[in-house]
Amino acid sequence: MRHPSARLLLLLPVIAGLAACAPQSKDSAVGAEQRQSQQSSPKRIVAAIRGDPHTVYQQLNPSSNIPGIDELQQYVHAGLTVMDSQQQRHPVIAEAVPSIENGLWRVLPNGSMETTWVIRSGARWQDGTPFTAADLSFTVAVIRDPDLPIFGEQAYESIDRVEAPNDRTVTVTWVRPHIFADTLFSYDLGLPIPRHLLERAYLDDKDNFLQHPYWSTEFVGAGPFRLKDWVRGSHLIVEAHPDYVLGRPKLDEIEVRFITDPGTLAANMLAGAVDMPVGGRLSIEWAIQVRDRWGEGRLEPVLTNWIVVFPQFISPKPPIVTNLEFRRALMYAIDRQAQVDTLQYGLSSPAQSFLYPDQADYRDIEARVMRYPYDPGRAVRSIEGLGYQKGADGSFRDAAGQKLSVELRTSQGDDLQEKAMFSTADYWEQLGVGVEQHFVVPQRARDREYRATFPGFDVKRNPNDLRGLRGLHSSLTALPENNFLANGNNSRYVSPEFDALIDGVFSTIPKAERTEILGRAIAHIAEHLNLMGLFYNIDPMLIPNRLTNVMPATGSRSSASWNAYQWDLKEGG
Repeated sequence: MRHPSARLLLLLPVIAGLAACAPQSKDSAVGAEQRQSQQSSPKRIVAAIRGDPHTVYQQLNPSSNIPGIDELQQYVHAGLTVMDSQQQRHPVIAEAVPSIENGLWRVLPNGSMETTWVIRSGARWQDGTPFTAADLSFTVAVIRDPDLPIFGEQAYESIDRVEAPNDRTVTVTWVRPHIFADTLFSYDLGLPIPRHLLERAYLDDKDNFLQHPYWSTEFVGAGPFRLKDWVRGSHLIVEAHPDYVLGRPKLDEIEVRFITDPGTLAANMLAGAVDMPVGGRLSIEWAIQVRDRWGEGRLEPVLTNWIVVFPQFISPKPPIVTNLEFRRALMYAIDRQAQVDTLQYGLSSPAQSFLYPDQADYRDIEARVMRYPYDPGRAVRSIEGLGYQKGADGSFRDAAGQKLSVELRTSQGDDLQEKAMFSTADYWEQLGVGVEQHFVVPQRARDREYRATFPGFDVKRNPNDLRGLRGLHSSLTALPENNFLANGNNSRYVSPEFDALIDGVFSTIPKAERTEILGRAIAHIAEHLNLMGLFYNIDPMLIPNRLTNVMPATGSRSSASWNAYQWDLKEGG
């Protein structure tokens, strides 16, 4: 790899200097004495996310890709169930998680299914309104509405009807099996939407439904903390919800500051102005340097997702982007192990599929995965086989002398994605392919058409579990006819064969049969390269010593904030 120090090791600003001029919170201004205040003082922590959020509802976030919104959502909202840090599901607003064993999940002889949830007695929204089955029926109506595809979830296509025999019970009938039916009305498949607050806006002004202030500064959820204050560009504050269905949180208040720059975030932590970052998007290099100077907590490396290069399949420039042999050549040109060693401190591995190696499903399908070892000679021969020849400057040119060049872009401000883009561009340029590197600036991050219609390749993080596979379905392709509101299928790759495999995975309940279909779906990705995996990503988590009951999450669908109502300060903290 050329110039690793220049492009791969983008060092932090001098933390010591920044710490001296870091903004001070009220807590830090009065010094350590306040952290040892009397037991009657409010229990309060200061967290930070690397973005300026426009919403606290994660389903409205993917197109803008702002880190930390999922954590905010866990603070202020709750679903019927939640996944813990070890990928186990627990009931929250519901009395139980539907299962075959407890009779709340029934697979019927005709191939259909029924799942039933019973709402806990006394469950309420944060404005005191009872949480009822009518809210869940309304949620299904909104998420299934084709005029609001940003809410769209493929699973809802399998729903036949929703029935509410009483205020605390809802039964969903599915026309076909769906392996994640028990995750309905949760973070995974759409958190509940309050009917009493949004039904009128939905019926009367659907065109402006997504601009309703409910989704941001007027949010009312059912979670452990309720929104107290929100200052755009600065911070928000959530306070304990005394009537939370699982009991009042142990913390009284969490202030979340919006700090996009890693150096500024480091300075705030070292100065005592911020207790911990949440929401990820921080490099291991950054976390290690902060940990070594911090002394107030520990670092937990968490495998969360994978870094992927998405090729454009609809009207790419140049058109050769859709040529499979060209994409394969680009894969052979990348030394992905060197990327792991440099960007992940050797703690990860090259990504062969969206499943990471320690997952059981991965071990079952590993033999099917087509691999792309670092082989620049093979890459050169492949491109020459497409009719290109190297000129005197080492660049590939076509028969007319036109230089072969592509655009490679990523979101500005995501340190790891930026480094992955720099590294990948270096390898492709060494191969002889020109690369125009382009940053998506925050001001354009919410422009859905702009994000969807990138001309060449886009470097992004992507979920690496079965739901990451679901997101590749062609029904989630952003197109003019859906106002570019659909999200997930970033490559805009459309294949009936691939769609059928995805549908098969999510409708096959027996594990052995499902794994067979899953293996074929992963083989399809590896063979067709509708997304090009670079490496699995380690998200470092810095946890302050004074905070207890924080459990680092594993996997892209878990959040360390799943049990935020149990977080507590040590005595004297």
